[in-house]
Amino acid sequence: MKRKISVDILLIILFTILAVAVMGYHPGLEDDGIYLTAIKANLNPSLFPYDAAFFQLQMRTILFPRLMAYFVGVTAMPLARAELLWQLISILLIVGASFSIVSRFFKEASARWAGVAMLVAMLTLPVSATALNLVDQYLHPRALATAFILLAVSRILARRNWQALPFLALGFLIHPLMGAFGISFCCILMLTLCEPLRAWLGTHAAPLPLAALIPFGWVFSPPSQTWLDILRGRHSLLLYQWNWYEWLGIVGPPILFWLAGRFARGRGESFFADFAQAVVIYCIFHQSIAMVALAPMSPIGLHAMEPMRYLHLVYLFMTLFAGAYLGKYLLKASVWRWAFFLALVPGGMFVSQRLLFAGSDHLELPGRPTANPWLQAFAWIRENTPVDAYFAIDPNYLGAPGEDYHGFRALAERSALADHIKDTSVVTLVPELAPAWATQVQATKGWSGFQLADFERLKAKFGVDWVVVSDPAPPGLDCRWHNGALAVCRIQ
Repeated sequence: MKRKISVDILLIILFTILAVAVMGYHPGLEDDGIYLTAIKANLNPSLFPYDAAFFQLQMRTILFPRLMAYFVGVTAMPLARAELLWQLISILLIVGASFSIVSRFFKEASARWAGVAMLVAMLTLPVSATALNLVDQYLHPRALATAFILLAVSRILARRNWQALPFLALGFLIHPLMGAFGISFCCILMLTLCEPLRAWLGTHAAPLPLAALIPFGWVFSPPSQTWLDILRGRHSLLLYQWNWYEWLGIVGPPILFWLAGRFARGRGESFFADFAQAVVIYCIFHQSIAMVALAPMSPIGLHAMEPMRYLHLVYLFMTLFAGAYLGKYLLKASVWRWAFFLALVPGGMFVSQRLLFAGSDHLELPGRPTANPWLQAFAWIRENTPVDAYFAIDPNYLGAPGEDYHGFRALAERSALADHIKDTSVVTLVPELAPAWATQVQATKGWSGFQLADFERLKAKFGVDWVVVSDPAPPGLDCRWHNGALAVCRIQ
């Protein structure tokens, strides 16, 4: 028994390494441009004297930045290494909890490990149109919350309901939204596993998937025009404008789980059938809420709840059990089938990640030099400009070729005017930032044609005294550094 446990732990560690090797590691990317900035502001309050609201206000109810700053302060570990460490811990916990869950339903080793293999290969799988992956390529509190939720689910499946409570509490503290979804699912799962409710569901389960298709059209007072203008760029919140294939990503999972539950029950596997039924109920419940909350005339606050993100947990379970069934009925103990599977699925996802972030190293590890000209510019700024420097940069820089969505504030550690891509997601959650955001983005419109007079106008209006521009820079700027692609210049 001890040997088997040791082998399982070793394989969990190996699959964690495989997960990172497939998905890559990119600190400062996308949402980490907000979280990492907040952590650095907690560690050094002198940073970001301007426009800190673009990351601080969203962090008001999230403990994660303060917890990371506390960890760095206590351990004296460099932040870059601490982030990498906790990314590895997050994935390790997700892999371990997933193995525990799938082991409750499948006795075959091939099924258990195929489920885990499928999950670790597909961690960067997009969750329909929610703007989420199962796990991000950087440390995100959602990954830690997911790990705690999965650990709670594994405890409930082990009939240790009370042991699930601390994990759910931790998940909620780390990421309130995902933690709330996790609590909701665990409550549904506990009720579904109760004998009286299970008997009732056995006779009333058939029409449940169809209930997920019932639309709601409640009409409430309209949101402000400014907020609507920003909202139009957030496709994930415009549920009624999703494409047909994105709606298939909503309807498909509960139907698949309903079919899997029926199949399992027919084979006498009632435990998995009950679990599948819980997933279906969870989908119906939250889809009903989402269709009300995201109705075109619903209040702004309901949109900010991002209710469609309930799908994150559903897609995770769907990936895990799809792999388990593949291992049970197709891969089995065949070495050649396993070799083909590992080459095709993890290999394919690895290639997709390299294509997606072609301008950056696949593993952006601490202390490793980079060939990305944007990251080179951010590093020079971090090391050679005053802490109170205030930058202007192309408002669409995150989408520039080769930039790969690395956040300026997080990596350059300097204040900057609002951008037109990532800061919009912050404004969606914090509507009071909309006027400042609109003013700053409008002032930098037409950035590619800016000349010295335009930069001086920005300095007079906002106080910015540094800019990042294309190399060669417009005449008249005092440029201190360039790399052939970008130049960092001071406005005199």
